[in-house]
Amino acid sequence: MIVVNFKIYEETFGEKAFELAKICKKVSQKTKVKIIPAVSALDALRIRNELEIDVWLQNVDEVFEGAKSGSISPIQAQMLGVSGSLINHSENKKKPGSIKKMLKIWPNKFKAMVCLSSMGQTERWAKNIKPDYIAYEPKNLIGSKDKSVASEKPDIIKKIVEKYPEVPIFVGAGIHSARDVEVSLKLGAKGILISSYIVKNKNPEERLEELARCF
Repeated sequence: MIVVNFKIYEETFGEKAFELAKICKKVSQKTKVKIIPAVSALDALRIRNELEIDVWLQNVDEVFEGAKSGSISPIQAQMLGVSGSLINHSENKKKPGSIKKMLKIWPNKFKAMVCLSSMGQTERWAKNIKPDYIAYEPKNLIGSKDKSVASEKPDIIKKIVEKYPEVPIFVGAGIHSARDVEVSLKLGAKGILISSYIVKNKNPEERLEELARCF
């Protein structure tokens, strides 16, 4: 499975988010690999309803219901047809206690992918969490064009896979080649979390298909 994080790059503003989501659907149908766009809350419903595909949010908030203006509730998102969300991306961190609290009351069948940026986090506060997925993304490699988690920290990928035998592990940060995907899968990862290599690419469809063919 591939999760494409649209972030809020200009390349996903307005109609461009919808067009990129269409590419995700097209490549998924062509390669038979599940590809999920993680999009802005502003775009999620249109993409979900018009393309009829699974869509995730890039973040949800700790307050699920109540007087908290501006918060994004996973309960409300699920009711509207959104399938899941990233949590604790290094660009939108949460406190460990908040993550644990959220997961305890997480909506049934609403997917949660918790992002971790180091092995130390798994040893300290994340060793007992059981979300639907865990994504390992070293912060210093996010957005890199010449280094990736697969080339720089393959030993950590293997250790995290071994640490969470019951949770599918995804890897991200700097993924920019079929080789990166092949190495990650060989080490036990079940998928990849990717962003700029697809979102900011001049030919996102070709690049996404290239990565999907590795599964």
